[in-house]
Amino acid sequence: MSDSQRPKDPQGFYSAGATTLFASRYDQRFSYCLHVPQQHDPDGEPLPLVVLQHGTGRRGPQYRDHFSEFAEEHGCVVLAPVFPAGIGDPDDLHNFKFIRYGDIRFDLVLLAIVEEVGERFNVRTGRFLLHGFSGGGQFAHRFFYLHPDRLAGVSIGAPGRVTLIDENRPWWLGLRGVEEIVGATPKLGELADVPVQMVVGGEDTETWEINNPGDSNWMDGAQDAGRTRIERLTTLRENFEKHGIAVRFDTVPGVAHEPMQVLDPVQDFFTELLRGGGR
Repeated sequence: MSDSQRPKDPQGFYSAGATTLFASRYDQRFSYCLHVPQQHDPDGEPLPLVVLQHGTGRRGPQYRDHFSEFAEEHGCVVLAPVFPAGIGDPDDLHNFKFIRYGDIRFDLVLLAIVEEVGERFNVRTGRFLLHGFSGGGQFAHRFFYLHPDRLAGVSIGAPGRVTLIDENRPWWLGLRGVEEIVGATPKLGELADVPVQMVVGGEDTETWEINNPGDSNWMDGAQDAGRTRIERLTTLRENFEKHGIAVRFDTVPGVAHEPMQVLDPVQDFFTELLRGGGR
């Protein structure tokens, strides 16, 4: 939606097309922006919802902008939440990736934002499509374990650290203790009902950020899944398939750890689901 097509009133202009950033009513430390397409009609059919979860760089608005044409073409609302770094600990970068940080449940923050968007716009919130890359890919697959009943599909992009479906490995390497640590129980019996994509660049082989023993986002044993993001995502795929979860695996040739360069297969995956071609 171009600026010339957006409503020419002070409130409506910033709530259509590429919106401004809104603080969440649930917790104003967190915010979100949207792309609301021309097809949005408060009195019409509710539109599907696509959620794009940023990584460590917190580039939510950029993800939203890369999906603006997609939103207009497919008549869906695009939501990009923003979870700031430095909450509690000013040096912390990783708070949202592991679902719980202190007294914050980031899965519940996202679900609250989804509900707020549903109250504000005519959009389907019961199930939505979710994509995350890097730190966002970490969040996406852990959210998937806890809330498969809220997802119409999940796209997991190049996570540097993976959580396997393994009751013998401690959270977050596996699922042992997740109920006590996070406060939620994985819904493993529902995972196979959700279409899953995994996506990574074919040149995503640098390891300086993901092999960092001693840092706050490290656990001994993380290296068991592989050294590179490609290897770790492949291990996650094999783990999913071992548990009966089908995976579409996309490797993008010539691309390193570049989130905006893997979005074509993500949009292709979401297009198939929006057109009813998913499982």
